[in-house]
Amino acid sequence: MKDYSEKRDFPRMCIDCTARYRAEGGDNAGTALAKELSGGGLLLRIEHELPPGSRLNVEIRPGTEITPPLYLIAEVVRCNAGNDEFEIACTIVRMLSEDELPLDFP
Repeated sequence: MKDYSEKRDFPRMCIDCTARYRAEGGDNAGTALAKELSGGGLLLRIEHELPPGSRLNVEIRPGTEITPPLYLIAEVVRCNAGNDEFEIACTIVRMLSEDELPLDFP
């Protein structure tokens, strides 16, 4: 049993990294700011709304070359409007290795 105030299955990390994403079936990749990451979820800030249930290919590039990029498939669970941007809460469906990436990823 967890005896701390965080009741999530995985702790969240604040990351503030640039990210690229493409909605499943979409033609264009967009840019995002990845704000939080956990073992099961991701919080992105983007310029337009995405409906819950949307699947995204996401590439997160940390600010240093010592840390490799993270490639994942995520599903939008919540979209909140903010000041000229949207916070997109996602659940991580699957993490991908570089060998598994399609040519048009994200």
